[in-house]
Amino acid sequence: MNVQDIKNYELKIRDYKKRGHIVPNKDIIKTKEQIEGIRESGKVNIEVLDFISEKLYIGMSTEEIDFLVSGKTKDLGGIAAQLGYNTFPKSVCTSINNQVCHGIPSKNDFLRDGDIINIDVSTIYNGFYSDSSRTFCIGNVGEEKSRLVKTARESMMEGLKHVIPWGFLGDVGNAVYKYAAKNGYTVVKEFGGHGVGLSFHEEPFVSFISRPKTGMLMVPGMVFTIEPMINMGSRYIYIDKNNGWTAYTLDGKASAQWEMTVAVTENGYEILAY
Repeated sequence: MNVQDIKNYELKIRDYKKRGHIVPNKDIIKTKEQIEGIRESGKVNIEVLDFISEKLYIGMSTEEIDFLVSGKTKDLGGIAAQLGYNTFPKSVCTSINNQVCHGIPSKNDFLRDGDIINIDVSTIYNGFYSDSSRTFCIGNVGEEKSRLVKTARESMMEGLKHVIPWGFLGDVGNAVYKYAAKNGYTVVKEFGGHGVGLSFHEEPFVSFISRPKTGMLMVPGMVFTIEPMINMGSRYIYIDKNNGWTAYTLDGKASAQWEMTVAVTENGYEILAY
């Protein structure tokens, strides 16, 4: 942008702030060069997930998934962002069935016929961060779980449709929530999306139970994740007291999640990792 464009851009943000809206700080608005760096990181992230998708099998331990993610990320010149983040002990999150998120890979946890597993990969590449996840069906997954996985992905995509420059994050979350509810599912309240790019977790927090026309103003240059966690039963969860990380559904029913990293552009959005 030239000087006049920048001035008009800043005046527009200031006007929204005067009207009482939440607006982003300058430090979370990425430059074109920074978005290019995040884009390259996202390519690594995507390649790791593609690689893992071809390696899953019944009887595989989640520790083996961690080993493969760690090795592939290093082969591609990246660093697994999760390893050591706030003491997290592994390079990837592997959340099976009623594990909502932050499942810790283990040599004692094995994929079984009929399981669903969310594999959450986060990558640092040349100092830039990207983050995405997919939920995979293992073997003969029943109709109920298959539908949950499908709806979780569709809910994320419904949210994506509302990533509009000078729109509001609340519209993204509300679209996710309405689609999940329409299909008979609940949305986890405690976890949401987040800014990403120059560090692993940045502002803003992206709620998926939000109301329309609320939340932060979406401005070109913002980069954040859309990653709703959709439960088959109630939305209530608890955290494993033994490891302090893994979230489970309170009623023991399955949960599914998909995640993408997306940038707000002048005309809409760009998916940077999915």
